[in-house]
Amino acid sequence: MPPPSPLPQRHGLDAAWVSTPDRDRARPHPWPTMGAWLLERLAEFVDVAAFLAGERFAYQSGEPVVGSDPYQPHTFVWFHRDLADEAFVPGIIHVVHRDARLVVIDKPAFLSTIPRGRHVLQSVVVRLRAELGLPELSPLHRLDRVTSGLLVLATERRWRGAYQTMFQRGEVGKTYRALAPLRPELDLPVTVRNHLATRRGHWQAEVTDDPANAESLIELETVLQGGVQDGVQDIGVYRLTPRTGRTHQLRMHMLGLGIPIIDDPVYPVVQDVAIDDFTRPLQLLASEVTFTDPIDGELRRFESVRTLPLPAEAARAE
Repeated sequence: MPPPSPLPQRHGLDAAWVSTPDRDRARPHPWPTMGAWLLERLAEFVDVAAFLAGERFAYQSGEPVVGSDPYQPHTFVWFHRDLADEAFVPGIIHVVHRDARLVVIDKPAFLSTIPRGRHVLQSVVVRLRAELGLPELSPLHRLDRVTSGLLVLATERRWRGAYQTMFQRGEVGKTYRALAPLRPELDLPVTVRNHLATRRGHWQAEVTDDPANAESLIELETVLQGGVQDGVQDIGVYRLTPRTGRTHQLRMHMLGLGIPIIDDPVYPVVQDVAIDDFTRPLQLLASEVTFTDPIDGELRRFESVRTLPLPAEAARAE
């Protein structure tokens, strides 16, 4: 692990870092300068010459790296990458609860939990670190980008371990609600158990014959009257209780029952949806979270402020 960064966060993001290798006997004549090493190491990712000219590389001391500096082994260098333009994700991030250790928010659809890929500035972590003034804010679990609802975050690194362990052990009760077609012949409630697997480069998860690693309780809660949604006439609000946390678990289990969640861009068929198209949110809501706080033993229970059906946030004035 590197020492603490000499550069402050920018846009709620920590500086990136690289380190020169220790002396390598296989390379008795290393790079002549730090500039030469940075060019070989980072030219694929950043404009090294421009970064050096702009004094955008920094040593641990905070001093800028000069391209002609003699090469030194085992030396850390920090920098901030340039970020691509991103479409602003509409919708309010409701802060449901905040105390010294935890922040619980109600996330709109299309907002990524963490910065990754094409969703960096438009992520919960980046936006809330700046808005709440919490530079160490980090999520204790994940929600898919297209899923709305409750997300629990730790305010500081020192609290993260105890709460993440609680989530990893399955000690957190989670309840979701979803809109999906009605199937009168379906015998509910039902517990779905199977083995779900994901493959790199594939959008969809798949069911295999391996021992079950995914379990969900599916219940019909309410029948919606008099409305057509996504071309479907008869709609139900389903209460979903996952007992494990596999990728796309609830979406796969609903699909397997023949009642795919409405406006799902991946199931049953992967749809070609533009990255800035926010008009049809997935009708899946993380609606309740309960747990016993591992720090003080207090029973915690939080509820989403959103209800189904979820509207197209882009059409609303925020």
